[in-house]
Amino acid sequence: MKPQVVFVLGGPGAGKGTQCSKIVENYNYTHLSAGDLLRAERAREGSDVGQLIASYIKEGKIVPVEITINLLRKAMDETMKNDEKKFRFLIDGFPRNEDNLQGWNTVMDGKADVKFVLFFDCGNEVCITRCLERGKSSGRTDDNWESLEKRIQTYLQSTQPIIKQYDKYGKVRTIDASRTVEEVFADVKTILDKEG
Repeated sequence: MKPQVVFVLGGPGAGKGTQCSKIVENYNYTHLSAGDLLRAERAREGSDVGQLIASYIKEGKIVPVEITINLLRKAMDETMKNDEKKFRFLIDGFPRNEDNLQGWNTVMDGKADVKFVLFFDCGNEVCITRCLERGKSSGRTDDNWESLEKRIQTYLQSTQPIIKQYDKYGKVRTIDASRTVEEVFADVKTILDKEG
C-alpha cells in the first residue's frame, strides 16, 4: 500500500499543528511535521546534518529539500512497517517552496499519493499574535519577532505560490483558520468526512 498524503499548509501560527493533533485523535492519520522532524534531527546526537539544520532554522530559511524528504520518507516507512493500517499521513509544513515540490515529485513519484492540500488560511496579524503567545511557553527558537518576520516573508514569497499551483489542479481545501480551534475543526471534519 502506498502512503496516502495530505499536505497541511498555512502561515506560521495558522494552527497547523493544533488541527493535525485533533485530526489524529478523530481519524486514522499519522501526523508528520516537517519542522518537528527537522528539530528532532538537529538535536539528535551524532547527526551529520544537525548543525546545518540549526543554522537554517535560526535564519528562518528553508532547509535543503533532500534532508527534509529523507526524514519524511523514513518516518512514513517506519510508521507503515510498525502498523500496515497506518498509511494515511498529514504532512505539516511541507512543501514550503518550488524546490520542495520538485524534490518531492522527483523522489516520491509513484511512491506516495498526494490526496489534497489542507490550507489553513489566516491573516498575518493573527498568526504573529499566536506565535508570540506560543513563544512564551514553547521553547521554540523561532517564535520571536525577528524570526517571525522572516518566516512570514518566506511563507508569502515561497509557500503561497505552491498553494496556488495545487489550486489549479483542484487539490486545495481552504479553511478560514482565524477562528476558534473548534470552529476550524468543524470545517476540517466536513472536508475529511467527504474526502474519506
